Amino acid sequence: MKAFVTGGTGFIGSHLAEALIDSNEYSDVRCLVRTSEKWLSGLNYKKISGDLNDLKALAKGLDGVDVLFHVAAIVKAPSKKEFTQANVDATENLVRLAQKKGVKNIVILSSLAAAGPSDGSPKKESDKMNPVSMYGESKKEMEARVKVAADKNDSIKIIRPPAVYGPREDQIYSFFKSCSKGICPIVGDGNNPRVSLVYVSDLIDGILLAANKKDPGVHTYFISGEGTHSWNEIRAVTSKVLGKKTIPIKIKPKLVKKAAGLIENVASLFGMYPVINKEKANELILEWTCSSEKAEKELDYRSKISLAEGISRTIHWYKIHNWLK
Repeated sequence: MKAFVTGGTGFIGSHLAEALIDSNEYSDVRCLVRTSEKWLSGLNYKKISGDLNDLKALAKGLDGVDVLFHVAAIVKAPSKKEFTQANVDATENLVRLAQKKGVKNIVILSSLAAAGPSDGSPKKESDKMNPVSMYGESKKEMEARVKVAADKNDSIKIIRPPAVYGPREDQIYSFFKSCSKGICPIVGDGNNPRVSLVYVSDLIDGILLAANKKDPGVHTYFISGEGTHSWNEIRAVTSKVLGKKTIPIKIKPKLVKKAAGLIENVASLFGMYPVINKEKANELILEWTCSSEKAEKELDYRSKISLAEGISRTIHWYKIHNWLK
């Protein structure tokens, strides 16, 4: 089969591209590359130069392919307009172009953020969507647009992972970096709020299984790791892997929002938009858990990597690549 991947130069997309290249099922893997190849450098794939606004490049990438994997998105931006353009409009345009090219099998990466926070029990696909950030809102709107655009013979799979971690990840990385210095920042009391996590290879397994499901319609799946976790548990595992004690710094939710606001205001003076911002603070103080039960039943998905194994692999990679000392 032939595959076209958007977002292949990023964290999740590069792992997906590698898996497709290594798979016996895919003989032709094409990736959209805007500027630098980054993690794709040296891999056996076809480079499609351009971005999500380049219709000629997209048409070239889609020409004759069997599966479209749309992973590209922005996760932080100062305005709703930017989120809408990148995550909503671009996705709808790509789906409609894929339809014109006769591509029926489409896998699109969304997010738990589109569904919103949980409230004591993991989110299911049938639950009401209640995003709390502009990013989450854009993913919710993207999903709605895709459902409207879908033709009756299309098989579109929307994948909603929770927080994804693993080699090359550079946002949750800041948590591990802080722990490596002996300080572990925790929002709340450490037991609540709880979170779902998924190691990147488990997510890739789920994405590939979704591509093999070719039933017509729009199918939505949460792809998560095993169980849910407290930050006390995550800290304990991280400390053990690092081989050092970490001091938990428990931060009250109100202080998180105040600190994020200050960071955002200071960064704006330098024309920057920081990773820790008021939008992110709204998410950090809530519970983010989801259930993979539907994916287990319909896709035969099973998470393979435990929290301890995933954190161990991740920290090992950071050390080898000098992200941690």
